[in-house]
Amino acid sequence: MKNVLNKLFLVQQELKVPKNQRNTFGNYNFRSCEDIMEASKPICKKHNCLLTCSDKINYVGNRHYVDVVATFYDLDSGESISVSASAREEETKKGMDSSQITGASSSYARKYALNGLLQLDDNKDADTNEYPKVQKEKVQMITEEQIKLLHVLFGKIPNGEEEKKKLYAKAKVSSSKELTKKNATVMIEYLKKLESANENNK
Repeated sequence: MKNVLNKLFLVQQELKVPKNQRNTFGNYNFRSCEDIMEASKPICKKHNCLLTCSDKINYVGNRHYVDVVATFYDLDSGESISVSASAREEETKKGMDSSQITGASSSYARKYALNGLLQLDDNKDADTNEYPKVQKEKVQMITEEQIKLLHVLFGKIPNGEEEKKKLYAKAKVSSSKELTKKNATVMIEYLKKLESANENNK
């Protein structure tokens, strides 16, 4: 007799969810939570099982989190298996009201809970359409020459360490090696202008 693990294994093997959605802003294809649920229905019916998602809003610190539990039920044995995922709500998001922000966070968390439960590989996605990101393979990382030049420029200004912290914070990195070539170029131009201004003020 098949148990919940056997059935989940069969569903994982049979389930195919193409990335038919397109994010034109980030220039990538993706699958949505709705795509996964729709594709799983006939397979779950075939094996007499059920797939559900439940949401819960938690308030931690001063931010809201959407906690999602995706559960796979074996209707013959009554057994179930669950996987959870969470997403933090953005404080604001352009073009969205508060209910839409919560909905986007829920979709994000649901998708990744389902990915974990059904073993769907999503590592080639930049991310979901709710949270577009730059694809890493298109990002040119900082060069060794830029790293050396940044260290020299920071050392030439009186408040170099302070400027370094401010610039790194703006770029959302902790060290020069995490910078992109583009960010580093902007920093270098800024530091050159700052050095020139300091020389003129002497």
